[in-house]
Amino acid sequence: MLRTRRGTVLGTTVALLALPVLAGCSGNAEDDVRSAAEAFLEDWSAGDTEAAAGATTDPAVAGALLDQAAADLPDAALTAEVGEVAVEDGTATVDWTATWDLTAAPEWSYPATLRLQEAEEGWDVVAEPTLVHPELGEGQHLVLERVLPERAPITDASGAPLFTPTEVVNVGVDPGQVTDLPALAAALSSATGIAAEQITSDVQAAPPGQFVPVITLRRPDFEAIRAQVFDLPGAVFPTDTRLLAPTARFGSALLGRVGPATAEVLEETAEDGVPAYAAGDELGLSGLQRALQAQLTGTAGFTVSVASTDEATGDAGRELDAVAPVPGTPAQTPLVPAVQNAADAAVAGQPLPTHLVVVRPGTGEILAVSSNEAAAAGNALGGQYPPGSSMKTITATALLTAGSLTPQTPVPCPGTFVVEGREFENQDQFDLGTVPFTEAFAQSCNTTFMQQALQLPDDALSAAAAAYGVGTDWQLPVDVFSGSVPADSTGTTKAADAIGQGQVLMSPAQMALVAAGVAGGTPVVPVEVAGAEPAGPTPAGPDAAVLDALRPMMREVVLSGTATALADRGEVYGKTGTAEYGSNTPPDAHGWFMGYRLGGAQGDLAFAVLVEGGQSSSVAVGVTDAFLGAVG
Repeated sequence: MLRTRRGTVLGTTVALLALPVLAGCSGNAEDDVRSAAEAFLEDWSAGDTEAAAGATTDPAVAGALLDQAAADLPDAALTAEVGEVAVEDGTATVDWTATWDLTAAPEWSYPATLRLQEAEEGWDVVAEPTLVHPELGEGQHLVLERVLPERAPITDASGAPLFTPTEVVNVGVDPGQVTDLPALAAALSSATGIAAEQITSDVQAAPPGQFVPVITLRRPDFEAIRAQVFDLPGAVFPTDTRLLAPTARFGSALLGRVGPATAEVLEETAEDGVPAYAAGDELGLSGLQRALQAQLTGTAGFTVSVASTDEATGDAGRELDAVAPVPGTPAQTPLVPAVQNAADAAVAGQPLPTHLVVVRPGTGEILAVSSNEAAAAGNALGGQYPPGSSMKTITATALLTAGSLTPQTPVPCPGTFVVEGREFENQDQFDLGTVPFTEAFAQSCNTTFMQQALQLPDDALSAAAAAYGVGTDWQLPVDVFSGSVPADSTGTTKAADAIGQGQVLMSPAQMALVAAGVAGGTPVVPVEVAGAEPAGPTPAGPDAAVLDALRPMMREVVLSGTATALADRGEVYGKTGTAEYGSNTPPDAHGWFMGYRLGGAQGDLAFAVLVEGGQSSSVAVGVTDAFLGAVG
């Protein structure tokens, strides 16, 4: 059975092009011959091989030929274009062109001829191997072999491939060699972290002689547990080669992975006429590996040859036709291994789920996307989190744009502030009295920002966020959540929105893009693949004078405010954030730091760090410190 491009589920199918069916005997021999040939092909196309074979000189032989063709060209759809008809002395020929829509391979087309004989009633198609192909003889059939091209690489910013053939060890169980399953499962679980109950269940459910996989490890990771598992009765360790990134977590949210599918599996998963290896669902693909699958894999080729049961013919293996595979096209990412490795090392030092995204100011190129083992990697790009006080970068943009404040304007910073009967407070209710706006920003005074934001138009925060690209429907191979800042919040919700609570949501990637917009002076569009179409329109951006005022405020956060731990890491600018969530009392909180550094070994870098459940921004500042120290 197959699903054709037309969506019809059939056996091998034949579609006729512009073939009017003539009923009965016309009195014109050519018309009668054409009608008989068309009827034969129409029955074949409907999957009624019995009826098609019944219209031949030998139904048993013809039926076997048609069934063999379906087996030789599995799941193929055939279009037949009928040409000239010739009739002479009770015999006739009908020229036609066969075009096979092969699964997971290009189309295959060739000219063919049907021979017909006049019968008592009308004309019968001659049952012979040339029904299928003009070069087939008695005892012969077709052999189709697909030829897959090499997969094109995904590369880093320098053009070096990021996924390379890497040896892996498949840790598993041979049920026939097991002497003590509970002990084996417990030992494998201790070494690999896979639950003993799962190992036991999988082994018990496996048919005799079947390899039961437990975990696949890179060779160095296997060597680290070799002494614990190698001599266990029943444990086996076949090796394999897979296309893998430099490390297990390297850019995983963006790059994704290539599953362990073999060429046979790839060929079996064709969908709607697309080459089988371009289907991603069953192949363990994700990220760019999935999104760019068709580009990376190219187009398969094929060979069609003759198989013969008659060795005397000497035709066995004779090639009838071939189409060479077309290699895929590489995809270059802006990832910089030195930056990615520094980000991976920084998040690995934090036990809580942690994400770090790095963006190049001025270009929007994503240089690194990192999540530690405790985190869901996809959330670095697509996660939706309250940003807490890191939102004050956008709120300050709105206030400076409105012209009601300058960095030097005195503003009150009381310990608490009441809106519509609800009391809001600073951390530990700190009270600065009246201070310059820059100091309120550097010390992250919630009450200041609530008081001032309530005087803005209801859509001011949303407009300031949009100026950085927040809320844009980015069209990217791997989705980036661009954030959400409501334009119609009022009262307590509007006050909470101003400090990144309420209804405001952001992803780490989008906060890094905001930081890049401040650093570069021009908001940026995210870039995941070099040379791709822009992911969206370039945001309008705040006025240059607003950014000129905002940058020293972000610098003061590091020099004298809530991120002084970064003061010795070069020219760093930023904003901390603690974002409450959940229903616990006191509430849990995420820790944020977003900002940028000018200069350094890798040039200007904008970034955002999120530590889920970190309870304080200090943990995010610590991760940032580790990153900047590692990246140089």
